[in-house]
Amino acid sequence: MNDATATRMEAACSLLAESERRYLLYELANHRSANLEDVIGQIAAWKHDTHPSQVDTEARQRLYVSLVHNHLPRLADYGVIDYDLRSGDIVLDDGFDDLKPLLKQFKQTEDDPELRQLSSL
Repeated sequence: MNDATATRMEAACSLLAESERRYLLYELANHRSANLEDVIGQIAAWKHDTHPSQVDTEARQRLYVSLVHNHLPRLADYGVIDYDLRSGDIVLDDGFDDLKPLLKQFKQTEDDPELRQLSSL
């Protein structure tokens, strides 16, 4: 493995290490684009293992701040997404293709209760 490949793999693992980024990318993988306000409820619900209508305003606000100040810029820096804060529009960019196989593995693990239980040990 050359240095460039190793660096790309490390970056991919680092980007997907945070659940907020994974959940956002799961949503975008299904639709290729989303609006920030629309996905906040879904991401917060996944994080808190509840229905979007059960997520309180404070949790939504914390997630909004986290996405805007950390996760969206980080994903954009790596060319995974492009976003416009004024409109709230988020779209997948070309760099997503590099993450897609690893993201798929994360999703399978998070969807499987047995694997999820093993990862929490």
